[in-house]
Amino acid sequence: MKTLKTLISTAALVAAAPFVITAQAQAVDHGNMPAMKMDGLSTVPMDRPATTEMTDGEARKIDKDNQKITLKHGDIRNLDMPGMTMVFKVKDLAMLDKVKAGDKVRFKAEKADGAIVVTVLEART
Repeated sequence: MKTLKTLISTAALVAAAPFVITAQAQAVDHGNMPAMKMDGLSTVPMDRPATTEMTDGEARKIDKDNQKITLKHGDIRNLDMPGMTMVFKVKDLAMLDKVKAGDKVRFKAEKADGAIVVTVLEART
């Protein structure tokens, strides 16, 4: 019985293999396509910066030694990221001198070198 199950499983994998290979072979690089409007997705054209919009947040922790800040933030629209609390690297260490834990802030974040980096940080008054 065990051999029969193994044989059936192997036959199913072999039968599905052409479909998997075909799907992978048809992958298309969409990097140079103009932006398309899709409900629920960002409509920012791919050939210009995502947004100049600032995100509201609250500084929870400042880590100057590692050039990081922990922010509780609202939705970051240009990254399609919902509100949450997370740690970010900052582009410039001097930005961390402008805020302290507990401050309300406005910031911009972007993807850079596989990380999300705060590029602009302002204390709100």
